[in-house]
Amino acid sequence: MRVIDYNGEGDWSRDAIVARYSEYAKRFGVSQPRNIAPKEHTSGEVIWVYPVMERVIDGIAAGDEACKWIGIEFVEQDSPFPFGRILKSNAARALRRATLNADQENRLRHRFSQMLLRENVPREYREYAKLLKRIGLGETRAQIDAGVNRNNPYVMRYYSYFTGA
Repeated sequence: MRVIDYNGEGDWSRDAIVARYSEYAKRFGVSQPRNIAPKEHTSGEVIWVYPVMERVIDGIAAGDEACKWIGIEFVEQDSPFPFGRILKSNAARALRRATLNADQENRLRHRFSQMLLRENVPREYREYAKLLKRIGLGETRAQIDAGVNRNNPYVMRYYSYFTGA
C-alpha cells in the first residue's frame, strides 16, 4: 500500500498537529473538541492523506479557540508546505472572520508587519493584508512608516493599502 501524505513534517505533520490541537483544546477549555483527522481517499493500492490544516481552518471558521491558535502558528511559518499558499490564504481568511483576542491580534500584527519590513510579500500576503487591515496596525505603524522600503512597488502596494497614502 502506497501512502501519499500532503501534510508537512516535524511540528507540521498530521500527528503533531492533532496532538497540538488536543493540548490546546484542554488549555483553552474547548468544551467540544473537534475531530481534526485529515480526509483520506483510497484508490486501489494508494491512500491519499489530505492536509489536516483544512480541518483546522474549518475549526477557525466555527470559532474553535484551539484551531485559531494553530492557524496563527501556521501563518507565522516561512517554510514551504504542500498547498501552502492556498492553506495559508484560507487560514488568514478564516482568522479575518473570527473573533480574536488581543494576544492573537498582536501576534498577527507583528508577523505581518515584519514580513512587510523584510519585503517578504508572497501571494498569500494579499489575505494577510486584509486581516491586518481589519485588526489595525496598532503600535507597528511607526515601525512600518520608518522602515518600509519605498522603492519596492510590491511593498508599497500594501503600505498604501494600510495607510491610505
